[in-house]
Amino acid sequence: MPAITASRNGRLVAIASRDPDRAANLARKHGVTTVAPDYAAVVSNPDVDAVYIPLTNDVHREWTLRALAAGKHVLCEKPLAMNAAEAEEMAAAARAAGLCLMEAFMYRFHPRTRGFVERLRAGDRLEQVEAKFGFPMNHPGDFRLVPELGGGALLDVGCYTVNIARWLLGEPDGVTGEARIDPETRVDMTASARLDFSGGATASLWCSFESPEEQVLTAVTAKGELTLTRPFAARYDSDDPYQLMVESFGDSVTGDGKVSLPPEDSVANMRVLDRIRRSAGITLA
Repeated sequence: MPAITASRNGRLVAIASRDPDRAANLARKHGVTTVAPDYAAVVSNPDVDAVYIPLTNDVHREWTLRALAAGKHVLCEKPLAMNAAEAEEMAAAARAAGLCLMEAFMYRFHPRTRGFVERLRAGDRLEQVEAKFGFPMNHPGDFRLVPELGGGALLDVGCYTVNIARWLLGEPDGVTGEARIDPETRVDMTASARLDFSGGATASLWCSFESPEEQVLTAVTAKGELTLTRPFAARYDSDDPYQLMVESFGDSVTGDGKVSLPPEDSVANMRVLDRIRRSAGITLA
């Protein structure tokens, strides 16, 4: 919300929450003009051009489709959907409606991470990529610990590691995964995967809810090893990737309608996540 307010081309005009008091407090804090009684009232509001969906993963599909049907562009939190089939349906609906749909991978807009990836892609052939993203999940009852809501480390933070591996190396041929599934919550607390690419390059991915804060991207080329710390961090200098993402999305809405991260890329990301999940024995219900 602060990023939208600070952006050069976005304005908050309506908000809804399951808790009306919480929505009202946020509206006062961020200068939102309308507190809607429910989500449906937001997507039907004629003053709303685009909807940001930060809801639990299990309802991304429902509210994206409802917003698109109401003629609204959609910026949806990652992961775009619960699986590739849902993501494909959402992408098809956006195409049919002629509206923008973009997954909110804010890290893709930070100049530091973008510069690192672009240098690697323009340099010597990549041999191996290692991406890690972990943090301690210390909030019992958090939706990320509920499988029916799309919980688990793989969908929450593993999606970043898959995304950056594909950004660097393209689509994998082989995918294998492993996971430690908590017997009480039934979600994957730690997951790892190996991706194999044509030409021999590989990617080693790791994500966790039971580790200290850990974010690192390491790439091996013929000339040596390069490392970027905190590649997925929200804010680590003067550049706010959320604001940069919002402004890019706004430019797409008011411009040619082509988003920087097209839904087809999000579908491909979900396909890899699905393959890791199947290999690791992770279920969402």
